[in-house]
Amino acid sequence: MGTPYATISYFVVLGIFLIPIVIASLLGKKLPVYNAFVTLLFLFFTFSRNEQQGISFIIFIFWQLALVRVYFTYRQKKNQGGVFVSALLISIMPLILVKVLPIFSNHFSILGFLGISYLTFKAAQMIMEIRDGLIKSYDTWDYVQFLLFFPTLTSGPIDRFRRFKKNLNAPIVPKEYLYLLNRGIFLIFQGLLYKFIIAYLINDKVIYYLKMGIEQHIYFGWSLLGYMYAYSMYLFFDFAGYSAFAVGVSYIMGIQTPMNFNKPFASRNIKEFWNRWHMSLSFWFRDYIYMRLVFWLTKKKVFKNKYVISYIGYFVNFLIMGVWHGLHWYYIAYGLYQAILFISFDKFERWNKKRKWYPNNKVTAIIGVILTFHFICFGFLVFSGIFDTIHW
Repeated sequence: MGTPYATISYFVVLGIFLIPIVIASLLGKKLPVYNAFVTLLFLFFTFSRNEQQGISFIIFIFWQLALVRVYFTYRQKKNQGGVFVSALLISIMPLILVKVLPIFSNHFSILGFLGISYLTFKAAQMIMEIRDGLIKSYDTWDYVQFLLFFPTLTSGPIDRFRRFKKNLNAPIVPKEYLYLLNRGIFLIFQGLLYKFIIAYLINDKVIYYLKMGIEQHIYFGWSLLGYMYAYSMYLFFDFAGYSAFAVGVSYIMGIQTPMNFNKPFASRNIKEFWNRWHMSLSFWFRDYIYMRLVFWLTKKKVFKNKYVISYIGYFVNFLIMGVWHGLHWYYIAYGLYQAILFISFDKFERWNKKRKWYPNNKVTAIIGVILTFHFICFGFLVFSGIFDTIHW
C-alpha cells in the first residue's frame, strides 16, 4: 500500500486490523502481541514497494537500539558526561549522511527511508535525556515500541519517550478509552476533509493554474501573490490532515500522541505562530537545540548580553530547521527569515513595553493576526521553492 494515509484502501485495511484493539480496549484489556503483529504488518506495507528503504530502515533501528543500550549502560557506571557528544553525533549521523551525501552523488539517496528524520529526533532525544538523568530506567521493548509506533512513523507528530512510556504502561479505563475512540474517529474524518478534499481542491484547481501563470508570465505579479496564499493554505490542510490521521489512529490504539496544529493562522505574532504550527517539531527544536545552546553559551559566558545569546540561539535553531528540510537555498533562506522575524518581534516587544506605543486590545489583536498571516505566507512562498522555477 506504500505511503501511509495516502489512499482510501489504506484506511479500509487499517480499520479492519484496528477492530480487535478497539473491542479489547472497550473491555479494559490490552493485546500486546496483536499490537506487535499489526505494527510489523503495517511496517511491511510501508516499505514493501521499496526493498532498499526497508533494509535501510532495519539497519537504522538496530543502530539506534545498540547505541542507546550502550550509552545507558555507560551512564549507569559513569556520572560524568564523557562520551555524550560522540553518542549524539553517532545517533544523528545517518540523517546527516542522507541529507549531505546526495549532493555528491544520487547513488547515496538509497540510504534514506520514509520517516528517518522523525525517528532520528526520537533517538537523539533519548541520548540527551539519558545524559540529563531524566530517563532513570530503560527497557529495550519499551524503546522498540516507541521507535516503531507506526501511526506517527513517517511524518510525526514527534512524541516524547517518557510520555509515551507512561501512556503505554498505564491500565486501560474503558470510559476514558471511549473518549479517545470518539476523538480519534473525529480526527480521522477531519483529516479526510483536510487532506483529500480541501488540500486536493486547492492544489488541483488553484495552484496548478497559478503556477502555469507564473511560468508563462501571465499576470505574473497577481499569479505569484495568489500562489503565495494558495500554497500556504494547501500546506496547512495537507499536513494538518496527515497529522490528524496520525493522532486519530494513535488515539484508537490507546496512545495520546500530542497534537501538531492549533489554529496557527489565528496567531497574533510569530512567537505564537510557532506555538501553534507543527507544534511537536517546534517544541522539539526549542527544547533540544535552542534551550541547550542558550544554556551552554550562558554557562560558558561566551557573551555577557543575554539577548545576544538568545538571538544567536534563534538563528542557530531556525537555520538547523531550514537545513533539516533540505540543503536547497530556499529552505536555508526560509529558516533565516523565520529567525529574523522572531528576533525583530522580540526587539519590538521589549521596545513597546517601555513606550506603550502599541496597546494590547481587540483591535491590535486583529491587526496582529493579519500582519502575522501575511509574514507567514511570504515565508511559505520562499519555502515552496517557486523562485527556483521562475525563468526571470
